Amino acid sequence: MPNEAIEGGQAQARTIARRVIVRSLLRDKITFLAMTFSTLIVIVAAGAEFVAPYDPLDSNLRMRNMPPMTPGVADNSFPYVLGTDPLGRDLLSRLIFGARNSLLVGISGALISGTVGSVLGMIAGYYRGRVDDLIMRLVDLMMSMPALLIALFILFVIGPGFLNIILVLSLFAWAGFTRVSRGMTLAYRETAFVDAARVIGCSNARIIFQHLLPNMTSPFVILGTLEVGAIILAEASLSFLGFGIQPPHPSWGLMISEGRQYITSAWWLVTMPGVAIFLTALSLNLLASSIRSLTDPVQRERWLMLEPGPVQEAGR
Repeated sequence: MPNEAIEGGQAQARTIARRVIVRSLLRDKITFLAMTFSTLIVIVAAGAEFVAPYDPLDSNLRMRNMPPMTPGVADNSFPYVLGTDPLGRDLLSRLIFGARNSLLVGISGALISGTVGSVLGMIAGYYRGRVDDLIMRLVDLMMSMPALLIALFILFVIGPGFLNIILVLSLFAWAGFTRVSRGMTLAYRETAFVDAARVIGCSNARIIFQHLLPNMTSPFVILGTLEVGAIILAEASLSFLGFGIQPPHPSWGLMISEGRQYITSAWWLVTMPGVAIFLTALSLNLLASSIRSLTDPVQRERWLMLEPGPVQEAGR
């Protein structure tokens, strides 16, 4: 009975803490705006076929380079809210479908690099010795290379494309995850709960994936959120140079590249995708900063604003 009371009190404390965390995040205006924008971008990208007013590949040369809020061709048709591009395609629709491509590259690249880097880091930190030396020298080698220049060379050899750009960007993003994962594994491998797992006969794989990995979730989420923004920026750079997403499929970087020669006469062609890249990367960085503050005991008080009475009583 006492154990059940203690477990019930701890569960109540966790429930109260989660509610306070959500309430505190919503109170912070900057974090709320970042969460709202990120969620909106994901929803719009996922439902691009239903949200976009026009087909992003349909062209109409009579409507080329029209400014924002130009009325549609047909009566009562949806206006060109953000204008049109040099081929008369709706810029808003291309921006929405470009968001899907850019987010897919960013999220896929972060997932692949995060999985590979985290596993290698945990192996290096847990086993140490020659395995650690080999993995960390490989990490040093990868982090010493000019990533964008090497990525351009690889894409020049194998050819640009959606899958190729994901693989190439993942190739250079895993090293950061490996460093973080190794450092945390070194800190955890000598703790009491790992020693207890060894005593009861747990295998090394079970200790790594069932005991160490759950304690590293928060840092991986923070680093992954930052990495999504970094990969989106890298994809935009490669697409701008012609080695990323290929036309006629839209991409934010490719849209800037296609509109740069019209920057003096049709400013919206580069401004709109540029603003989209800026706001997406900024919101992801702000979210990562907020998550880091929530998981940092020193900065947590500013976010949680805990009411000591209910939470402490529930914890008892």
